[in-house]
Amino acid sequence: MPLGAHMSIAGGVDKAVLRGQSVACETIQFFTKSNQQWRAKPLEADEVARFQTVRAASGIDPVFAHAAYLINLATPDDDAWEKSLESLIVELERCAILKLPFIVLHPGAHGGSGEEAGLSRVTRALDECFNRTSDTEVMVLLEITAGQGSSVGGTFEHLAGIMDHSLHPERLGICFDTCHAFAAGYDLRTPEGYNETIESLDRLIGLEKLKVVHLNDAKGDLGGHLDRHTHIGLGKLGLEAFRLLLNDPRLQHLPMVLETPKGPDLQEDVMNLSTLRSLIRER
Repeated sequence: MPLGAHMSIAGGVDKAVLRGQSVACETIQFFTKSNQQWRAKPLEADEVARFQTVRAASGIDPVFAHAAYLINLATPDDDAWEKSLESLIVELERCAILKLPFIVLHPGAHGGSGEEAGLSRVTRALDECFNRTSDTEVMVLLEITAGQGSSVGGTFEHLAGIMDHSLHPERLGICFDTCHAFAAGYDLRTPEGYNETIESLDRLIGLEKLKVVHLNDAKGDLGGHLDRHTHIGLGKLGLEAFRLLLNDPRLQHLPMVLETPKGPDLQEDVMNLSTLRSLIRER
């Protein structure tokens, strides 16, 4: 399985690949634009060319995107929903230009309108996005959330419902985040709890739809709905959860990336990747 981390695009999208290469990433995730702004500066041809050149030279694969956190497809506010819809379309188009296979997305928060209404809004928005980007096959990977506040997507049933009602299920997949799942109530710390979680995912959604894993330890307790990541083995999940996941033959083809805190020298990524690799048994 390729292991890697989320990388900054400061200085250009090609810099994300170079940063990943510098800490021995085998796969990376990045934002295709600023995560703090709605607007996106168009990708210039020379930046795209540099990106493709360094990606090919690096051997890092797959390279994929994460959508901006500003996007909320579950909101009942029509203006915010339209803005989120347009923003995701732009991000899908950017992924297509960069030849990325998929983009990870938090489904959003219903803001008091209720889970059913929020999930319906997400499905409707995704259908519109796919209708308007029919010239590309870029997939949207729905990420399980910690279930905090009015967020939707904190259960496999939520994610399955979006996919089951979609007009374009072939363009939808799943991203499993260890911190979010634990915070949402899925216990990964024992063989029994871990297997129950993965079997539930398979039964409700299908493991063939699982495309990416986020490897994050959790600062909060099981079922506490706290979306706070920490370093591998230093949180409430502990090393055993990651040992079980990394040695699960059902998942060993999947790209897995860190989203843990780090400084500009990326030494925390080096530390966490080393810890993860030490947990993989020889095959």
